[in-house]
Amino acid sequence: MALHRILVADDEESMRWVLSKALRKKGYSVDLAADGNEALRQVREQSYDLAIVDIKMPGMSGLDFLDKAREVRSDLLVVVMTAEASMKNAVEAMKRGAYDYITKPFDLEVVDAIIEKVSRARDVSSQVSLLKQELKDRYQVEKNIVGNSPAMREVYKTIGKVAVSDVTVLIQGESGTGKELIARAIHFNSSRLGKPFVAINCAAIPKDLLESELFGSERGAFTGATERKTGKFEQANHGTIFLDEIGDMPLDLQAKILRVLQEQEITRIGGSQNLQVDVRVVAATNQELLEKVRNREFREDLFYRLNVVPIHLVPLRERREDIRPLVDYFLARASAELETQPKQCSDEAMELLCNHSWPGNVRELENTIKRAVILSNDPLLTPSDFGGLFDRQQTIHAAPEEQSLEAIVEAKLRSSMNGIEKLDKGDIYDRVLEQVERPLIRFTLEKTRGNQVRAADILGINRNTLRKKINDLGIQLKKD
Repeated sequence: MALHRILVADDEESMRWVLSKALRKKGYSVDLAADGNEALRQVREQSYDLAIVDIKMPGMSGLDFLDKAREVRSDLLVVVMTAEASMKNAVEAMKRGAYDYITKPFDLEVVDAIIEKVSRARDVSSQVSLLKQELKDRYQVEKNIVGNSPAMREVYKTIGKVAVSDVTVLIQGESGTGKELIARAIHFNSSRLGKPFVAINCAAIPKDLLESELFGSERGAFTGATERKTGKFEQANHGTIFLDEIGDMPLDLQAKILRVLQEQEITRIGGSQNLQVDVRVVAATNQELLEKVRNREFREDLFYRLNVVPIHLVPLRERREDIRPLVDYFLARASAELETQPKQCSDEAMELLCNHSWPGNVRELENTIKRAVILSNDPLLTPSDFGGLFDRQQTIHAAPEEQSLEAIVEAKLRSSMNGIEKLDKGDIYDRVLEQVERPLIRFTLEKTRGNQVRAADILGINRNTLRKKINDLGIQLKKD
């Protein structure tokens, strides 16, 4: 873990000036303090990787600062400066937890050597901590991936095949199917275990901030950039970066991602230096990227660079044999997390859950189970504990002659929105319209045996409009 922010505390202005100039020249962010009390205040307010402090300062000595600063931030490394090269000072400083000490006067090369030593120590500490966490996460991830359907067995096989290499993987599937879990499983089973796994949701970050999040920025690169910032690619160096919802990434940024894949290097915003990165890329999307490529909303060259090994996660409704084990797993986990008595589903409730279409997939099922566990006082859950799920299902599956098309669409929409807390700005209008238009045009073409002139007349639209919609919606025309 590289050093970024350093605090220098010394009552001599000349010493503060010399150290700050030398350290800033090497790219570090440096804050200054003229005495121990000011230094301690800054430690309470800011996060530092290293503090270099003089032993003799007015108000609070460097040794007293060392005691109090480590109470505030136990991971802060402190290097003590002293003009008295006595064994007493050295022993006392190390006894109180100083990482090292420097005897004044000193050459700047001595500071460079100590900072390099501190960086190596932080790297080792970070690697050990990360490895422990990743081993824990690996166990948690593999425990969380539940399902033994043929579709999931194929996914497990693919994970095993791709984990040993560094090929780029594209995970496609509807929202809530567990794409990030699969990405983590790939990382935790690879040779990069013990290195960073960094995830970023490309749809959750405003477009004007996404580039800075990915590639980092230099101090002064834009308004508000008061210090150097490392991006996700740098943070993931030697590890794996997970680009979730990559289909929402702006086209200009897609070109830069393509360059990273080709050249294995990045440039921070406002910087001129190309930085080499060794990063394995796993991307995910809930959109049809090929359709976006056809609509020129996604770069074709980037699609093929990402799609080296595709993994398709089928929706839960297409692997219903996994619902029962998932229900049992979520029941046990919810009861453990909420510290409630163990609960089970009645046969009727389990049948309801197994027959539901689950438009929100595994995430919707998990939230449904957790809600039932929280609200029910009975150890046996019945259909009444699932918040009208049965009623919605009955409405959706009612006979067509008993419902108007409008009622069927409305019922389906209500089911699809189940579990969504609020509706934000987005493309829901276009998406719903597209899903209605596609089967309508497909059905009309089928009835007219592919005669587009007749189909356009039936639909009441111009033939050129029909042809454009066929292309835009990706409708495959049957050849006789």
